[in-house]
Amino acid sequence: MVRQVNSSTVTDQRPAAADVTGSIRLSGVSKVFGRGNTAVQALDRISLEVPPGEFTCLIGASGCGKSTLLALVAGLEQPTSGHVSVSGRVAIMFQEPALFPWLTAAGNVELALRARGFGRAERRQRTGELLETVRLAGFGGKRPHELSGGMRQRVALARALAQDADVLLMDEPFGALDAMTRDLLHDELDRICAGRQLTIMFVTHNVREAVRLGDRVVVLSSRPGRVIGAYAVPIDHPRRIDSAPVAQLAARITDRLRQEMSRDDT
Repeated sequence: MVRQVNSSTVTDQRPAAADVTGSIRLSGVSKVFGRGNTAVQALDRISLEVPPGEFTCLIGASGCGKSTLLALVAGLEQPTSGHVSVSGRVAIMFQEPALFPWLTAAGNVELALRARGFGRAERRQRTGELLETVRLAGFGGKRPHELSGGMRQRVALARALAQDADVLLMDEPFGALDAMTRDLLHDELDRICAGRQLTIMFVTHNVREAVRLGDRVVVLSSRPGRVIGAYAVPIDHPRRIDSAPVAQLAARITDRLRQEMSRDDT
């Protein structure tokens, strides 16, 4: 299934020959909020391709349009101009887990399966498998307030995986967590991705996190956001966020961001 988005329509259709399941393509995409003197341009003529199975991290200064770009890919917003094409099923995770507090962990995951038409027995079996995947076996009966922040994000990840997505969009999902919990979830995400052909677009403010996780780091300019750099991450897994290779590449990207912010201040 290909979801194509332009400035006026959102449609579902069969993939064209050039569209491979799990691919993302943005061509000359701009986004403006508001009109006239109050208009704010968030993105300016962004062209970007993410092939199936790639883990792409988006990074840039606050307000550069990273989350807006993710919303366009998800179909939550439409571009003012340009074209967005996403092939396959899309799921999204935010910084806040957004779990229903009156449902258990298992109940929150089951919602996604119910929406896909699974019967009760199959939902329960699949929910148990997904909670085990995110290392929450035995916690399915707990409600969100009984879980730590990291555990709630694991439930949110299980719910996203329940959608059987080809593309997973992640908007600073670990940004509110302490460093140790974030590092553990990095490991979990590595492990889960290793067993799936999953395309990920991950928004973060943390340059080391981007290098720790990504196959490629895409740098956006200050508003309006433009692509000003893309860095392949040729570092073997498993990676550590405090390892020398991660720190060295993160320093290069940070220098590029500083140059951009200095240009913006002049």
